[in-house]
Amino acid sequence: MRVCFRLQVATEHLDVYRTQHAAVWPAMLRTIAAAGRRNYSLFLDDDGLLIGYYETDSVADADAALAASEVAATWEAHMQGLFDGATGRADQTARVLPEVFNLEDQLAALDD
Repeated sequence: MRVCFRLQVATEHLDVYRTQHAAVWPAMLRTIAAAGRRNYSLFLDDDGLLIGYYETDSVADADAALAASEVAATWEAHMQGLFDGATGRADQTARVLPEVFNLEDQLAALDD
């Protein structure tokens, strides 16, 4: 499953956010991978719009693994103050965007 989400980083914290994500804690990287998220990327615009994308076999299982992780809880607490309107862990409050187009899926449908 492909997942895309959005969050809003406070513009006054853009540099801190970029610096923190230039070298994510090794334990956090391993936790994300162990949770089943792969091909994970974050994109940050100058206005603070953050778009994330990842693939996983089970969103529910990946989310549950991260919710149960002490490393993820510590990371998210460390990051929480960088977001506009933060009301909880960013990984649990992100707005998931519906997928409306995928090139590979449509090309594959042509071959059927």
